[in-house]
Amino acid sequence: MIDHVSVAVSDLAAAARFYETVLGALGMTILESRSATVGFGRAYPEFWLNLRGDMTPVAPTSGAHVCFRARSTDLVDAFFAAALRAGGSSDGAPGLRPQHGDGYYAAFIRDTDGNRIEAVTFVGGKP
Repeated sequence: MIDHVSVAVSDLAAAARFYETVLGALGMTILESRSATVGFGRAYPEFWLNLRGDMTPVAPTSGAHVCFRARSTDLVDAFFAAALRAGGSSDGAPGLRPQHGDGYYAAFIRDTDGNRIEAVTFVGGKP
């Protein structure tokens, strides 16, 4: 079982604003904030941003990949729309992804540092 995940960002304040909007669509908020890290979650910080001031944005084929479970297709859609409004880019619009299994409904975005962030739900009650 995974307790938490972190991704590197080049500008902590900008990334925190971005993720506050994006993860807010999934019901997550900032739960901890320190000088070089910010933790998001519902009950405890399960997703962390870690400042790496000397990094440069990664290539579109690189970066971390993190997937968040959403409760509905509407929340996946809201996640995607929030990411685009906040300055992220599309890496796959919301929709069914049969190549990943029956009922796999997901959206993929790239944050401003090139990390690939996904929201997924399962249509029809799968996993």
